[in-house]
Amino acid sequence: MSQTSKKKSFALRVQPELLDALQRWADDELRSLNGQIEFVLRDALLKSGRIKLTSRVITEIELIENDDDLANKD
Repeated sequence: MSQTSKKKSFALRVQPELLDALQRWADDELRSLNGQIEFVLRDALLKSGRIKLTSRVITEIELIENDDDLANKD
């Protein structure tokens, strides 16, 4: 099964100015708008501690269920 077939789609309503800024950022980093939105969301989740990397590949993430899971994995 390909990576894209595992993804879910949903409607996202945003202000036009926000979408334009994201598109410019995506263009600067040679990403699609969808890829840029995923990058920004993933980065925010990582920085907030809501997900963690399971490997060096940024697309492989694991949700942090609770603090007990972290203590048991170390």
